[in-house]
This record gives sequence, structure tokens and C-alpha cells, in this order.
Amino acid sequence: MAIPDKLLANLAIPAIAAPMFLASGPDLVVEVCRSGLIGTFPALNARTTGALANWLDEIAERLSDSPAPAAFGINQIVHKSNPRLDADLKVTVDHKVPLVITSLGAAREVVDAVHSYGGVVFHDVINSRHAEKAATAGVDGLIAVAAGAGGHAGTLNPFALISEIRSFFDGTVILAGAITNGRQIAAARLMDADMGYVGTRFIATQEATVQTDYKEMLTQTGAADIVYTSGISGVNASFMRPSIIAAGMDPDDLPTDAKLDMGNEGRAWRDIWSAGHGVGSIRDIPTAAQLCARLIGEYRKAMAEAAHDPFTR
Repeated sequence: MAIPDKLLANLAIPAIAAPMFLASGPDLVVEVCRSGLIGTFPALNARTTGALANWLDEIAERLSDSPAPAAFGINQIVHKSNPRLDADLKVTVDHKVPLVITSLGAAREVVDAVHSYGGVVFHDVINSRHAEKAATAGVDGLIAVAAGAGGHAGTLNPFALISEIRSFFDGTVILAGAITNGRQIAAARLMDADMGYVGTRFIATQEATVQTDYKEMLTQTGAADIVYTSGISGVNASFMRPSIIAAGMDPDDLPTDAKLDMGNEGRAWRDIWSAGHGVGSIRDIPTAAQLCARLIGEYRKAMAEAAHDPFTR
């Protein structure tokens, strides 16, 4: 198992705060990185390419004043419906962003652009077919988005998905799906992933840029309240049932012909709120620094206990 050297510096535990549409911004990224985890955000959370450049300047400046921050990353949607990809990618390259996470398409030209300055590329996948295509495109790591993940999620059991990916890929593997505590990050390592990918849990932090009602709903719902559907955004994703109802829709009778449209994506995710199956373990709304400290302590305790497991002797 391996994590690229560019991402290892000042990394307290092998974990990434996932880029969450409408929820991740400079404040969350900076506090996560200052705490020793990798912080990320979607490029499209910045309303324009110019705003994206300003965000990257701000993050770099604030982290330069921190004693030992971990690396940060940006998510790029590599899909024909994203009209900003070329411009946003140029800004990303100009700012030499350490980590680029690509979604909805693995393109060799994007990988080459990031590699041109020594950056690292991880790609979201939900099955081995997508993983093989991304590996062929030259990505450095694969984010295995397993069943139970929030946002654009897959349906495969994490054990099965990790095993299939490891059968042909020896780069970095990151596990996503219902990871909300440090013990689960440790479990990801033990099941042959290199890192854990934590999404929904970071929406319920004080720095996340979503409505207070959204954060409160995260503390009041469980796995049974998650609806997996393509009827909201045009791509299969996980949403909280109460938010679908509040938006005036029937969660048991959603459209079956919705198409991905990046122009209207913000409206869909603003009004109907995403979460993964791990939501049932969220019961508070700490600062990002408090959450990171909790994750670090839980991870280290779990790994120490595993080292003393009687069956390892």
C-alpha cells in the first residue's frame, strides 16, 4: 500500500475530507488541512473561474501561515455538461494544486496536465470497469465509492469493490462509503485500501457552507432515511428522504428520465440534501478541527488495538 509522497507531508492519518458540492469551501479546507487531514472542495463550488482562482489564492495564503498543514485538493467534473472544465483546469495547473480529484470521466489530457507540474490525480469509480478505464488514463489513485456513500454513490459492497480494484491496480486506493469515524478509516486500511474518504460527516461541521437546517437533519436521520436515486440530479446519488418530501416530491415516485445538467445541478442539490448511510452515527455539529482531532484519536487507538490482537501472535 502506498500514498504519494506529495500527499504524505504533515498527514496525521490517511484520510481525505471529500469534496462536497455546495458544502466545501475555503474555511473547511483550511481547517481540515491545519488539523492534519487532506481538505478538498469541488471547483464548481466557486461560482466562476475567477472566483476559483481567488479561492485557491486564499487557501494557499492561509495555509502558508500555518505551521504544518497537510496538502489540499480540488475536484473537477470531467463531463461534457461542465462548460467550465478547460478554464478551471488551467487555473488549477497555474496554481499547482497538489491533488486533483476527477469525477464523471477519466481523461488522459487532464491527468497529463496535472502531472505536468507534479500534481497527483485521484479518480472516483463505482465499479471495476470504470476503475480499469481510469487506470489506463494514468491516474495515481482510485477512489472506490462503495455502497452507502453520499453524493454520487455506487452499489457494490466495499470488500468486493476493493478486491476487484486491487486485482489489477497497484496505485493508491481510497475507500468511500459510510465512513464517519477513525475506526472505520483504520478498517479501510486493514481491508487493503490506503486511505479513507470522509464526506457526510464533514457536512455536519460548523465550517460547512450549507443551511443550518441541513446540518440539523443530518443529526436526526439514519441509514433507513437515505434514498438512492437518479431522479434528482440525473446520476444515481444518495439523498435524505425528509428533504425530498420537504421539496414537495414523493421519494417513492421520483422521475426515471432525469439527465445530468451541470447548469441546474446547484438548484437540485441546494433544495434536496445528500447524505450517506453513515448519517445515523452523526449526532453533533463540531468545528472541523474538533472533528479531525476526534478522527485522529479514534484511528490511532484502533490501529494500536489491532497491533495487539491475540490472533496476530
